[in-house]
Order: sequence, then structure tokens, then C-alpha cells
Amino acid sequence: MDIIKTLAEELGISEHRAESAVKLLDDGNTVPFIARYRKEVTGGLDDTVLRELCDRLVYLRNLEDKKAEVKRLIDAQGLLTDEISAAIDAAATVTEVDDIYRPFRPKRRTRASIAKERGLEPLAQLILEMRPSYDPTIEAAAESFVDAEKGVESTADAISGARDIIAEAVSDNADYRKEVRRLTQRFGTVSSKKIGEGDSVYEQYYDYSEPLKSVPPHRILAMNRGEKEEMLKIDITVDRDIILNYLFSRALTNPSSPAFSHMAYAVCDSYERLIAPSIEREIRASLTDSAGEDAIKLFSENLKNLLMSAPLKGKTVLGYDPGYRTGCKLAVVDKTGMVLDTAVIYPTKPHEKIAESRRTVLGLIKKYGVDVIAIGNGTASAESEMFIAETLKDAPDTKYTIVSEAGASVYSASKAGAEEFPDFDVTQRSAVSIARRLQDPLAELVKIDPKSIGVGQYQHDMKQARLDEALGGVVEDCVNKVGVDLNTASYSLLSYIAGINITGAKNIVKYRDENGEFASRAAVKKVPRIGDKAYEQCAGFLRVPGGREVLDNTGVHPESYGAAKALLEMFGYTGEDVRAGGLSELRRRCTDAGISEVASRLGIGEPTLADIITELEKPGRDIRDTLPPPVLREKVIEISDLEPGMIMKGTVRNVIDFGAFVDIGVHQDGLVHVSEISDKFIRHPSEALAVGDIVTVKIKSVDAAKKRIGLTMKNL
Repeated sequence: MDIIKTLAEELGISEHRAESAVKLLDDGNTVPFIARYRKEVTGGLDDTVLRELCDRLVYLRNLEDKKAEVKRLIDAQGLLTDEISAAIDAAATVTEVDDIYRPFRPKRRTRASIAKERGLEPLAQLILEMRPSYDPTIEAAAESFVDAEKGVESTADAISGARDIIAEAVSDNADYRKEVRRLTQRFGTVSSKKIGEGDSVYEQYYDYSEPLKSVPPHRILAMNRGEKEEMLKIDITVDRDIILNYLFSRALTNPSSPAFSHMAYAVCDSYERLIAPSIEREIRASLTDSAGEDAIKLFSENLKNLLMSAPLKGKTVLGYDPGYRTGCKLAVVDKTGMVLDTAVIYPTKPHEKIAESRRTVLGLIKKYGVDVIAIGNGTASAESEMFIAETLKDAPDTKYTIVSEAGASVYSASKAGAEEFPDFDVTQRSAVSIARRLQDPLAELVKIDPKSIGVGQYQHDMKQARLDEALGGVVEDCVNKVGVDLNTASYSLLSYIAGINITGAKNIVKYRDENGEFASRAAVKKVPRIGDKAYEQCAGFLRVPGGREVLDNTGVHPESYGAAKALLEMFGYTGEDVRAGGLSELRRRCTDAGISEVASRLGIGEPTLADIITELEKPGRDIRDTLPPPVLREKVIEISDLEPGMIMKGTVRNVIDFGAFVDIGVHQDGLVHVSEISDKFIRHPSEALAVGDIVTVKIKSVDAAKKRIGLTMKNL
């Protein structure tokens, strides 16, 4: 297999671009670095394509290793022919390679192997020949194989054993298995039946069936979970005649042969006893893997959009972790994320110390100039919101918002949480996390296992290693797209920067604590475990605001500093002009001079020039600043206040296969079904919505008892 050619065809890119990307990866370059700083080499492949290429590269190389190993194993048996070797070379999947190897694989004792031990292979071969006539007859020939000592008591035993050998041979035929698998996938049906007692969330699958070729991925995962919880029994079925007609047409070469009945019996037995159960397991596994990949892609997209949510900059925030018996924990965090104060109040049951709690909150607002209160959406959130809304009548300049606290408790109890706030208890850390994730979702959420953030579905039913790999890639891409302040970033955030591992990140923080702030990007090379290669990969994603070198606060890579400075000189600008934001005319002047001409004079590619111009225009820019800010609230809305027809603003909290959940400020997210998202047809909610989107919705239905809110976005 030509891996480069295969990658190019699958990804729809040229072989040159595929080969260049593979070489860069093999040379130890990271995906974010390649996507951002090697555009000329790859033709501008972005991080999404590069990660897909990386995944497929690993698969295809493993496939080639598998082929080589199978050839070696067959050759060791002295059975490798040119035909078999060519078939292995042509195989496009691991399954196809396994099919070819199947006849040669060491087997546990089977009915066929026992029959072979009893010397019945010649009889099986006689039947397989399907002669026009037999003299003596097959039955008469079978008499010579009767041997009580070998366990062959009669001619019927002999013929039965021969049929077992034939059945296994049919089952082991790679071409047969490939076509049976294709026919089953094309014409088969997946069905589920109720087997458990009582009602469950799987009611819609109690008597369910759907063609395999059209079943949605999320239904596969739902049924799998129902089966795991012993509420459902799942089967894959296909019209038996479709499969047998194919097998008969291939294996029964002479319908008039006296051997026909024996062959027909063996083929039917092969399919029902050997092939069908095996193919069903394979298809179930394939459906699960495919559904898992779809779920991972959706999870990844949701996570990316959540991490890239607009930060609430320049605001002092009071984080509010609601609770009952143990009280509500408060943490005031300044504009930079530093904790200024903490407190515990008891406005909820069973204490209901409302007046005292109000005084505490108002005191913190006044003392620290709190701009926004971030209320966690967990236990006692509704009561806390009512308390805060009433309290803020005496502090009208302060707003509040509800923040998802998914994963906050995980962080609070984690080693990272303990290291960051060793003197805080778990709930105090949670209040800090709630405040900070409003100020900078990315910086705070990277401290939490992505699986705990609450934007996925069926995540425990996926291959965990694959899920972790995919989500880790998303976090890495997001962190590097935004960049980090070298002098304030936590080690959790730094560990996702290209070229920096967890050890390197901790070393950076330790060096910073011991030696003070970094004066430049280059100074990071003094940190242990940050060598030349690591520096090359990470430098462009590190920011040093206020440093001596203004380019250190941009996305311009140090390798391009010479070109950037030459560009400034070319048009009469200085570093101070960059610092002062005075380069609004730079892009126009470059365009007037001719982009290709300017790039040529500077000795760089046009993509690099375009990136340099963008960075020089807005040093220290945050690409998230263009996104809509979080929705801030002033009054409480209860589900009982909702009526069909009401128009409201909300934030998309999660996108799933059949719709999207939107926070409209009533502690119960409303569901916009996929059919209610757009006036035009869409196949999947992700075509129109993303986590973090601020949307306008209309109340379609309200079920206060079941806490269900139906929303629509049509005709708005």
C-alpha cells in the first residue's frame, strides 16, 4: 500500500501536501506548530485535517505492520503463495487481513479439527469435488472411514464429520465472508426487545427495528447501553435466503451432482453456526466503533466551542457555589483571577439566615467592586438565584449569571486543585473555579478532565483511550490558537502548549516563582527540559505582555522576527508603533505594494506574511474577543413563568444528535429538537448550532411537572 497516496485520496489533498505533513510529523513537530507555522510546507493544512491525517497515518502504518506479520506467520507454515501475498497487499482494512489469515490461524479444537483428526479429510474432499456421478457412491465410500476406535461409529458419522470440515472451509473463505458481511450490512436489520422488568429510559427500544444501513449512531449507543443494563436484547438479522443464494451460487458448482445435498447441508450449517454469529459480532463491533467515532467528533466539537467561549475580561467576579446544609461558598476573584476573599453564607434551608447572608454579599460587592456574580447551576442553584436577584436590588450595578459547574467538584478534589489552593477546602476551590471559568473558560477548564465538563453523550460507552486522545487534541488546539501569558499561565494551561509536557510546564512555573517574571520568550530556554526543539514548537504560542521585545506579545514566531522587523522598516514603522496599535494602514500598504512582491523581498511565504500582518495590527489580540459575551441577568425566571410563544435569549449548553439544549435562565435547559432549529432542512444540529452560541428561541411547550421545556427557533 502506498500510504501517502491513500492519505491524499482519503483527505482530498495532493500527495505532495500529504507527504510534507507526514515528514513534519515524523520529524517530531506538533500539530499546532505545523498548522500555524508551516503553512507554506503543507499548503495550509489546518489542525483538523492534520489530526485526521495523523490518526489515519497511525492506522495505515499499523495495517502495514499487520500485513507483514500475517505474511510471516503464513510463510512459517510453508503456505504463503504469490496469490495469498497479493491478496494481503490489496487488503484495505484490518478485517480483510484477518479474513485472509483465518484459515491459517491456530484454532482451538473444533468439530472440523476433530473430524480431521479422525481422518475424514479425504471424504470431505471427495464431496467438495461435486462430481457428476460417484462410483462407488458417497455413502459407500464413507463406509471405509468407519472406525470405532477413532470415534466414527457409522457412515452417518463419517459424512457428518466431512460436512463439518466443509462448513469450516466455507466459513474460512475470505471472499465469502467479505460478501456476506456486505450483504448483511446492506439488507440486514438491527432490532431490540425488552427483557428487563419495569419501565426504563429505553422504552422507545422495547420493540424497535431499523435497517442497518440507516440506523443513526446515537441509537446504536443507546441500545448498547440498554443491553449492558440488561433491559434490552439486541439482534442483527438478515433474510437467510439472500445470503444462502449467494453462498450456493459460489460453493455449489454442480447442482446435479450426488454431492449436492451434502454440500447444501454443509453450506447452510456453515452460515448458521459459524458465519452468521461471527459476522453479527463483527458488525455490532463495527457499528459501535463507528457510532463511538461520531460521538467523539460531536463531543470534540462541543468541547472546542465551550473552550473557545468568550471570556469576561476586566471584571471582578464573585463565584457562588450553592448548597444547603453546609452553606453556600463564596470566592471573590479580581480581574486577573487572583482570589481576594472567601466566605460562607447560609441563605438556604435548613438555616435560612437570609438577612445575615445578604449583608455578607453586599459587603463583598462594596469592598471589592464586584461586577458579576457567577452562580453554579448545581444543588440549591434555584434558591440561590432567587436570593441573589433579591439582594442585587440594593446593588443595581452588579449583574449575575448562571455558570455550569460541571467538573468543578472534580477540579476541587484534584491534585491540581490542592496544589493551587492548599489552604482551601474543596468547596472553596469550587467557588473559585466557578468564578474563573466565567472570566476565562479556557484557562480554567483545562484543569479539568474534559470528560467531566458535561458536553458529551454516551462517553462511558466509547473506547476511553481514543476519547482521551481526541479530547486532548481539542484542548491542545484551543490553547495554542489563543496562546498563553508566560508569566501568569498555570502549569495546567502551559502543559497543552505545543512542545511542553506536564514536567516542562511545572518547571516553567517553578522557575518563574524562583526567578520572577520572564522578560522575554527566549528566557524560557533557561528552564530545565525546555530544549531547542521544545522552544521551536512552543515559542510562537507564548506571550510576554510588556516585555522589551514587542513581538513577544504576538503570534509572530521568533524565527520570523527578522522578517517582521524588516516589514516594519519597509513601511517606516517601529516597534513602538506596534505597541501603540498604530499599524491600521499596514495591510493596505502591503496590498498596494503587492503581497507576493513584499513576501519575496522579505524571503517568506505569503501565508506567513499574512499572519505577521494580522499579528502586528493587534498585538496581544485574543481571537475569542469577537465572540458574543455571556448573558448576564438581573431577575429570576421560574419555569412557572414560561408560556408558549414567549421569545427569549439563551445559551447553547450542549449539542447532541437529535437537538440542542439551551439555557434560558430557568435552571432547566430547554430542548430545541433538530426539526425546530432551522426553517430549512438540516441533517444534524451541529450544522446550525454550537456550544456557547447565544440564540433567540421561542417557547413551544412547557411541562412544569416533568421539568421539560420545548423550544423552537423557526420563524424568528
